[in-house]
Amino acid sequence: MQPTVVTHLRCPVCRAPLARADTALRCPQGHSFDVARQGYVDLTAGRPAKGDTADMVAARESLLAAGHFGALTAAVAELVAHERPGLVVEVGAGTAHYLAAAIRAGGDGLAVDTSKPALRRAARAHERIGAVRADIWQGLPVADHAAAVVLDVFAPRSGAEFARVLRPGGALVVATPAAGHLAELVDALGLIRVDPAKRERLRKSLDPWFVPAGEHRVRAPLALTRADAHALVGMGPSAWHTDPDAIRAALEGMPEPVAATLDVDLTVWRART
Repeated sequence: MQPTVVTHLRCPVCRAPLARADTALRCPQGHSFDVARQGYVDLTAGRPAKGDTADMVAARESLLAAGHFGALTAAVAELVAHERPGLVVEVGAGTAHYLAAAIRAGGDGLAVDTSKPALRRAARAHERIGAVRADIWQGLPVADHAAAVVLDVFAPRSGAEFARVLRPGGALVVATPAAGHLAELVDALGLIRVDPAKRERLRKSLDPWFVPAGEHRVRAPLALTRADAHALVGMGPSAWHTDPDAIRAALEGMPEPVAATLDVDLTVWRART
């Protein structure tokens, strides 16, 4: 666990600062949290926290490693690079693919997720990344105003928590699927469609704490192998609602490369003053 990241962490039980002590993080009140062999720390304090399965995480790692979402990765990194150096907190970080790209030019990263299989990979994504298991809805184990940037890529959002952990002048960067995202696969495979009201719901969810400060559209054609297309389905929300064997069978009937479209809205938000 990166020492400079630990200084920003808070005990999920009493909110006191945490410090490294041998193979654990401890607060002055005596609450202790073991550092897992893979490098992450569970700060859920025993509260239930459901996360992506090992199969979903493996699918995401495979798809991202193939570079198909490279345009989004580059856009995220560019936006973060415009901010003053500091701590970048990614909520719903998964394997920390985007976070690693975001801090490449400087700063530290904190990957927050509820999935243990994801955090095992996130802890190894970059030497300046720390990884913790926590649920955004139960509160982030992060000090007030600690983050220069909060990053949210296709992940749950809590405007109140984001505003609490962001420092004055900090940026919230949010990636959400646009109307055409993976439309070809959605139509061919019966996947979950993007909610037409998604942009409005995003605005309403953040409006009490944030104002929009910038918007970018990331759109790029994808040429996928059948295996990549299967991984793409398996890494997202459709994985909970589809039969993997049925998806594989449907893909077998499609010619390679399988065409799809990356279509994502990247928005930047600043705290209300």
